[in-house]
Amino acid sequence: MTKPETKKSGGRSSSASAAAPALKQDDNGSLEVGCPDPSPSGKAKVMRQTSKESLHRRHAECEVYDDGTNTFFWRAHTLTVLFILTCALVYITLLEETPHDTAYNTKRGIVASILVFLCFGVTQAKDGPFTRPHPAYWRFWLCVSVVYELFLIFILFQTVHDGRQFMKYIDPKLGVPLPERDYGGNCLLYDPGNTTDPFHNIWDKMDGFVPAHFLGWYIKTLMIRDWWMCMIISVMFEFLEYSLEHQLPNFSECWWDHWIMDVLLCNSFGIYCGMKTLAWLSMKPYQWQGLWNIPTYKGKIKRIAFQFTPYSWVKFEWRPASSLRRWLAVLGIIFMFLLAELNTFYLKFVLWMPPEHYLVLLRLVFFVNVGGVAMREIYDFMDDPKFHKKLGQQAWLVSAITVTEFLIVVKYDPNTIMLPIPFFVIECWFLGIFLIFIWTLWRFFIRDITLRYKETRRRRQEVRADLDRPLGNGSTAAPSGRSKLNGSSETLRQRKS
Repeated sequence: MTKPETKKSGGRSSSASAAAPALKQDDNGSLEVGCPDPSPSGKAKVMRQTSKESLHRRHAECEVYDDGTNTFFWRAHTLTVLFILTCALVYITLLEETPHDTAYNTKRGIVASILVFLCFGVTQAKDGPFTRPHPAYWRFWLCVSVVYELFLIFILFQTVHDGRQFMKYIDPKLGVPLPERDYGGNCLLYDPGNTTDPFHNIWDKMDGFVPAHFLGWYIKTLMIRDWWMCMIISVMFEFLEYSLEHQLPNFSECWWDHWIMDVLLCNSFGIYCGMKTLAWLSMKPYQWQGLWNIPTYKGKIKRIAFQFTPYSWVKFEWRPASSLRRWLAVLGIIFMFLLAELNTFYLKFVLWMPPEHYLVLLRLVFFVNVGGVAMREIYDFMDDPKFHKKLGQQAWLVSAITVTEFLIVVKYDPNTIMLPIPFFVIECWFLGIFLIFIWTLWRFFIRDITLRYKETRRRRQEVRADLDRPLGNGSTAAPSGRSKLNGSSETLRQRKS
């Protein structure tokens, strides 16, 4: 799932395939050692080119075998798409009469322009890290990201009234202020005053958001691929709902709705199922054959089903405490995740879209498809900066989209954003930010300085002990020039090791 199959299989010649499984290719297109290389020069070359980071990354990657079959399904069809597109434009120009409706022609022209851009991007855009079920699928969502970002920029440059009324061109039902549903109110788990159904409060909360929470966190786990980060984001968002319930009414939920239904049941179960899926994907053998090279019908059906699974697998090991750069990157990822989650609620609030509107659902589907690619590109940029020298295109677009959405919220309803936050909420957030700052300062600055000081002091004490050690006749050893500089031979061996 990390590189196009044509690139993977193109690196294998007939002689390489005859040389058997001694070498395999990893996600970066380099050869992965499956069996020891018989040539000493080859071993030395591999050892010289392999750094500690590449060894760690190669340990996290799975081995992939591909027979290199390149069928009609995988070939580029640029001329075919161009021919079909030209025929459609010729038909509209010569054989179809243009209606005298300005609004209809405007909508139709915008849609046609977007479709032409999507055709160009699907055939010509650069491939991303994913190739299954097909590279064109992910190129399509990359182009949709560009279109969505341009749409957000257009909305951002409109007045508040014009922007909200422009949504009527998409759906005439929009552009009307809608009341927000309050999830708070009566928070009794058992209501003795209601003799018909004492548990009516629980059943009232069982709406479409319950399966949406589970499915959403299942997919987010597949994106992030880390249990701790998922749980931190899940808990942090509930704290954000507590902090911002004075701004949006639907953030006002019962305590058991926050922590029992959301965190403990829906979110945790979704994360658990996601981690089980990740474990299966990490253990799954990645051996690919062409469909026509499989003799049985059962094998062909299985191969078609596996076409919708990753081409290869990379285990994400974020290791936030390993360096300051990774720690700040993980904090940035969590922040952008939480901001994108908040944008879901604030956008429909400022643009007057009901929660059940299809545009809200389409936005979630969009982020499901682009989020996984963006997270993989961010991880590659963090984990292997020598190979991935710049941030991936999809990650760049997702970051720009998230920021643009937030700017629209700030412009369209600054009064809601600037509502005074309760003082005890500010105190809690300042305390949390202060603790993170203190831990960062201790972990990456004070602790390292202390460890270096202790190591230097220990080495000096060892050197003094070696100099003061008596010889067999009772006299102390006169240190040579080299021992004065490097210490004793034992200390020197310890340093080399």
